[in-house]
Amino acid sequence: MPEPMTRKLILIDAAPRSRDMILTDAIEARLGALAELVAHYDGRMPDAMVEAHLDRVDIIIGQTPMDAARLARARQLKAIVNVKGNWEPTIDYREAQRRGVQVLSIAPMMAPAVAEACIGFAIALGRGVLRNDRVFREGGERYGIRGNGDAASLFGAEIGLVGYGNLGRRMAEVLAALGMNVLVHDPHVVGIAPPARWVDRDTALAEGDFVLCLVVHGPATHRSLDAAAFARMKRGAFFLNPSRGAVVDELALAEALRVGHLAGAGLDVGSDPDDVPPVALGRMPNVVAAPHIGGMVPEALASQALDTVAQVADILAGRVPERALNATEAHRAGLRR
Repeated sequence: MPEPMTRKLILIDAAPRSRDMILTDAIEARLGALAELVAHYDGRMPDAMVEAHLDRVDIIIGQTPMDAARLARARQLKAIVNVKGNWEPTIDYREAQRRGVQVLSIAPMMAPAVAEACIGFAIALGRGVLRNDRVFREGGERYGIRGNGDAASLFGAEIGLVGYGNLGRRMAEVLAALGMNVLVHDPHVVGIAPPARWVDRDTALAEGDFVLCLVVHGPATHRSLDAAAFARMKRGAFFLNPSRGAVVDELALAEALRVGHLAGAGLDVGSDPDDVPPVALGRMPNVVAAPHIGGMVPEALASQALDTVAQVADILAGRVPERALNATEAHRAGLRR
């Protein structure tokens, strides 16, 4: 009798996500119908557990470290599905591409929620929502134009996008729909779809009424938005960062805000280990800060789970996933989206 066919195998290495952030019972059942599941949710999957299944794993869901040696041993590996929405320097991306291993991301499913948060930050800053709320509660409100004379509207404003990945493309669509003039700078992007237009970095900084930081983090971009960058921005502009805190010199940003060169900042990230804005900066009166929650809404998490199972089904059936996002040369250099 012929040997029975071995079921496909999926390793689920969720860290730093929890099970509830990447799966539901129904999604896990759908994955289980497609393949055998080996899952670990309590921190990073132990090396021994990874190695025990490496020779027959078809798909890894998570951010399991995969260097060239591991990729060589994972002879059946077809894809790695990143569940965090960024690109960590834990995978040998060049070797994965050479071996035909797709490195995918759920980042597109987070982009609408993060774009929405950025719009909220921009409106809150430009229209002085928090300031007016505070003075109203203190009994010092000024009605009509007297309380709104320095407001900045998004309609017709210039916005500079520094970085143009998954989030940048979604942001450009939303901002253009609001009537903003979208200026994009990303050295790794060649084509920019109208109505957005590509400009050099200095122009994106200097002409933006709002400047949105969407830069990946790596050696070349660490603290690249520094005092000189903030000095290039026009006086009274607003700075928004929903991406990576470590690309910003936070002391320089605080100084630009303190002296009034920048009118305000909206921060969803910081450079500390949990990627949240530092308390001193977040509590400045002209800063809107959030603890890294821009993409963390139930609808986004549900979309990510559905997208994961859809990509897995495509891969196991030999199809190219509809939203395949293989790492680019920029990401192979160790950058983080």
